[in-house]
Amino acid sequence: MSWSLQKLKVLSGQEFSLWESLLEKRTGIQLTHLQRVLLQTQVTIRMRELGISDPALYFYQVKDDQIGAAEWEILVDRLVIKETSFFRHRPSLNLVKQSIENKLNNGLLNESFEMWSVGCSTGEESYGLAAIADDCFRKRQGKYYYGVTAVDVSLPALSSAREGIYGRRSLNLLDVHEKFKYFDTLENDKYQVIERLRRRVCFSQLNIMNINRRTIQPMDVIFCQNVLIYFRRWRRREILQELVKHLKPGGILVIGLGEVTDWKCANLKRVMNDEVQAYVKCS
Repeated sequence: MSWSLQKLKVLSGQEFSLWESLLEKRTGIQLTHLQRVLLQTQVTIRMRELGISDPALYFYQVKDDQIGAAEWEILVDRLVIKETSFFRHRPSLNLVKQSIENKLNNGLLNESFEMWSVGCSTGEESYGLAAIADDCFRKRQGKYYYGVTAVDVSLPALSSAREGIYGRRSLNLLDVHEKFKYFDTLENDKYQVIERLRRRVCFSQLNIMNINRRTIQPMDVIFCQNVLIYFRRWRRREILQELVKHLKPGGILVIGLGEVTDWKCANLKRVMNDEVQAYVKCS
């Protein structure tokens, strides 16, 4: 029988628990019900693709840090949901715009303006931040530098992000003027982010669990939306505390509405805006 016609193997409860524990240990991700179904499906599909019938054999191959590294990347990429679009949450981007304009109007921008897109996926959020900053700085006289550091755990997603090529669906929330201003039109109903914006964004791989192992320059804006929902509550607080360390005084931390409801930090002040969940670093 062709492998494509074979019935997918159902993992036992013990086998599934091993995968679930490995995923949380390495990435911090706590599976939702939808992701549990996705994990079950993707593990068994991948076994079938590789012609492996023994779940234990496949698990220990993937678990091995040396021989299983590439296979692990494939699985994680399939498990992390990457559905996103440009300007997905305009109120948050408007807050960033207001921050830039405030610094410019009050002569507070004496150095580069740095932004960090955490969990950037295929790049829509990162290029959106670059577009907002570009609009602000191009209106002013003088030379200003800005940059976006964009990180994600998925190598395939990062590879796609660097190309900056998207289908019409990713641009659905943009108006005609924005599409013309930020994109070059390609064949086959595709659009590419203009080179001026692509040059401002640096994509690199980073597991959010390992932020404390990475040297990262102080940031004016840290954007971490729709990322924390994958983690347990106590781990969300740990991640946020680590992110705060990389904020400049006066810098803004933006997260998704409702991702954390009971978190407080001594040197942060909540932005008074019902449409966004953001904090300003006081010192």
